[in-house]
Amino acid sequence: MHGNESSENYLETILILSERLPVVRSIDIATELNFKKSSVSVAMKKLRGSGHIVVSPEGYIKLTEKGKAIADCIYERHTLLSSWLEKLGVDAKTAADDACRIEHVISTESFAAIKRHINKALPT
Repeated sequence: MHGNESSENYLETILILSERLPVVRSIDIATELNFKKSSVSVAMKKLRGSGHIVVSPEGYIKLTEKGKAIADCIYERHTLLSSWLEKLGVDAKTAADDACRIEHVISTESFAAIKRHINKALPT
């Protein structure tokens, strides 16, 4: 994983967990991603330093506006790409795994073009 991809992945995971859980802690992220808690702690320090998250004294992790904007963008790419691949006949697990890889490397321009194409193709 590249540094950027990894931080995007963490932000997306925090977003997803915050929908599911009352509070998000490092241990929840570690469990979700199947990472060591120490790796997650290092990443959280970086994300806090870059202003993408805030961590409460109790260790609860929240996305800042800047962090949420990135997480929303990656999550939208993920859901759109994985559902599109499934519609093309790719099995759900492969579609999700591939979407996970594509969402970090695809350009904004290419993603916008795919999105336009999908929205045109889908009956409204």
